[in-house]
Amino acid sequence: MLARGAVLLALASLLALPFGTQAQPSGKVYLIGLLSSQSSATIQQGGPKAFRQKLRDLGYAEGRNLVIEYRWADGRYERLPALAKELARLNVDLILTPHGVAPVAPALAAKRATKTIPIVFFAGDAVESGLVPSIARPGSNLTGISGLTAGLDAKRLEILKEAVPAATRVAILWNPENLTGVPQRNRIGLAAEALKVQPRMLEARSPAEIDKAFAVAAEQRSDAMLVLADPMLTSQRKRIVALATRARLPLAAYFRTFTEAGALVSYGPSIPEIFRQLATYLDKILKGAKPADLPRRGTDEVRAGDQSQHGENAGADYSPVSRGASRRADSVAL
Repeated sequence: MLARGAVLLALASLLALPFGTQAQPSGKVYLIGLLSSQSSATIQQGGPKAFRQKLRDLGYAEGRNLVIEYRWADGRYERLPALAKELARLNVDLILTPHGVAPVAPALAAKRATKTIPIVFFAGDAVESGLVPSIARPGSNLTGISGLTAGLDAKRLEILKEAVPAATRVAILWNPENLTGVPQRNRIGLAAEALKVQPRMLEARSPAEIDKAFAVAAEQRSDAMLVLADPMLTSQRKRIVALATRARLPLAAYFRTFTEAGALVSYGPSIPEIFRQLATYLDKILKGAKPADLPRRGTDEVRAGDQSQHGENAGADYSPVSRGASRRADSVAL
């Protein structure tokens, strides 16, 4: 018979586990590498918060059975290869590239740095970028989520046009340094032709070039602005919204955080949901699943945001048409 003290100790250990979590192997501490093109100061906090909560639900906690080595490129894509090699030299259990909705540069850098360490990515269009040959099971050390931005770019411009029917000249703010910038720009060009909109391409390679882009938009008498998906531009969302409001340019963007900052409309995947899915991938791989056996996924949830919920981006009244556009967009699932 077990001693009474031993029984109480075992019971106390069980009660110490968080409710709803799944127990992990005793004494095992996993080392995860996180590679991002952004900086710790500019990332959207909704994603990491959801990621940590999902990890807790699955039985992980930083400092207890999980250590994360962070590598931030601070918007300088040329730093990513060296940072990826650093993580590979550490022989981490897994490399996570969660902030690559538009650029696949972090995931590509990780892919080139190792052929054995599992890589879990979030990328705009993983197939078009050459990251993986298909969303199914191509057989490699990569798996993750594709944002499928190819299907969303035209829809974003369409929703902006419905929200601002009088807009004929639309400024397109984009970053040429982004590997997916040119494909996004080209798709917007085709969509603009169908919508009878004149796209005015404005480049911003760094935060310092954003003011110049807005000055050009004013010179060209743009009626509205669309911000293409890019981490640098997303990190500057509050400033971009402020400049657009001052210039009376209705603004549309990829992430809901833009509308939370005051933009007119946004249309894109749910970042918290993406991070929860990434945590699930991490859990399966750490428990022994091979990335090649885990299907790559498209985003399951697409969300639209509008100024009626988060504030006003001056320049156009928020019409019933634009509210209808948001309702229609919010019903789309990939």
